[in-house]
Amino acid sequence: MTTILHLDASGRHTGSHSRALTQMVIDHLDSPNVEIIRRDLAEPKPELVDEAWIFSNFTPEADRTDGQKAHLAASDELVAELQKADIIVLGVPIYNFSVPAAFKAWIDLVARAGVTFQYTETGPQGLLQDKRAIVVHTSGGTPVGSDIDYASDYTRHVLGFLGITDVQTVAADGLMGDESAGIAKAKAQIEALKLDARTEEPV
Repeated sequence: MTTILHLDASGRHTGSHSRALTQMVIDHLDSPNVEIIRRDLAEPKPELVDEAWIFSNFTPEADRTDGQKAHLAASDELVAELQKADIIVLGVPIYNFSVPAAFKAWIDLVARAGVTFQYTETGPQGLLQDKRAIVVHTSGGTPVGSDIDYASDYTRHVLGFLGITDVQTVAADGLMGDESAGIAKAKAQIEALKLDARTEEPV
């Protein structure tokens, strides 16, 4: 059984290209031997890390109060989804050259020292290894992979920091110029994806 975590970060539901494309990825990879975990970061939005969360997170697990455990409950649930998943399909549209705020909030909740990464004598080490990520980036005008794209490299870096180094990108950019061409390019990349074999970077 393969478990896929399907995560969308777009603030839009109606007319969202990233949501439509992540669903195409799911439909393309789905089979009787696949379990899908669905996580929509738009509703409800992930909580923001605050002082109480930080103190709770850095309190040793055995010493946490019931209140501190409650502060970390949402984060624990998001981390458990990542830990269970074999493949993570992420819809990350480019907003103002970077990632949506809801996606950044999700990252802050799942990047936890001693849980999803650890510090070693040779530097940080990700603990979410042997997983694969397929990231759908959409953009109206920012070319994916360009000097003004601060979303795709950041997303890849954070996933790698957590141990997820097998990252494939599906890009639909230039949608405000030639929408049909951008979507067609992304669809071709999706059709090249395989469920049971790790492929070369489509972009």
